[in-house]
Amino acid sequence: MKYNTLLFDVDDTLLDFKDAENQALQSLFRDVGMELTSEIEQTYKTLNHQRWKEYEKGNMTSEEVVNGRFGLLFEGLGVAVDSSAMEKSYRHYLNQGHKLLGNSLEIIQDLSKKASLYVVTNGVAATQFQRLTDAKLLPYFKEIFVSETIGHQKPKREFFDHAFTRIPQLDKEETVIIGDSLSSDIQGGKNAGIDTIWLSQQTTDSEIQPTFHIQSLEEIYRILAS
Repeated sequence: MKYNTLLFDVDDTLLDFKDAENQALQSLFRDVGMELTSEIEQTYKTLNHQRWKEYEKGNMTSEEVVNGRFGLLFEGLGVAVDSSAMEKSYRHYLNQGHKLLGNSLEIIQDLSKKASLYVVTNGVAATQFQRLTDAKLLPYFKEIFVSETIGHQKPKREFFDHAFTRIPQLDKEETVIIGDSLSSDIQGGKNAGIDTIWLSQQTTDSEIQPTFHIQSLEEIYRILAS
C-alpha cells in the first residue's frame, strides 16, 4: 500500500449529504406548513454554503453558522421564526440521514484491514457520530476528528496538528486525505503537508490542485496500489 494512514471526509465522500439535507429540509418545511420549492431550496443551499465558507475562514463559529441560517432564510421569505429552535428540528431530521455513497461501506471495511482509517470532518459532532453509526461505518475508524470538538476546522493547520498528535507512528509521507471539498479537504491536506485525493465528478481550474483526482471511491485502489 502506498499509504498506511487514510483520512476520510464524511459528507459527499462516504455518505450522501445531499440526500440527507433534502430529506431534512422537506420534513422541516412540512412541519411549518410550507412548500419547499426548488427556488427556496437553492436559496438555502447558497446561504448555507456561504456561511460554512466563513467558518472555514475562521470568521464564524459552527454554532453561529447553524443557529442563524434558518432565521435568515425565513426572513427572506417574509416569515419570522425562532432560528435556533428551527435548527434543532432540522438537526433531528438531518441526523437520520445516513445513505451511503455507492459501495463506500464495503470499501471502508476492506481498507480497514490494510491501513489505519480516520475521519476528519467539519460537521457537527453529534450528527456525524449518529450518521456514521447508523451507516455501520463507525467501527472501521480508529478515531473521529471533528472540528467542533477540536476547536479548529479544516483547512486550518491546527486541525491536522491536533489529529496528528493522536495518530500513533504517523508518517506524513504515508498519509493521505480523501474528500470532496477543494477548499476544506484538499487545501487542508496541503496545509498539513500530506498528499490529497479529491473525490469529485467535476473538473476544476482552481489554484487548489489535489495530488490525485478520482470520480468514484473505487478508484482509490488504483492510487493505493501505485
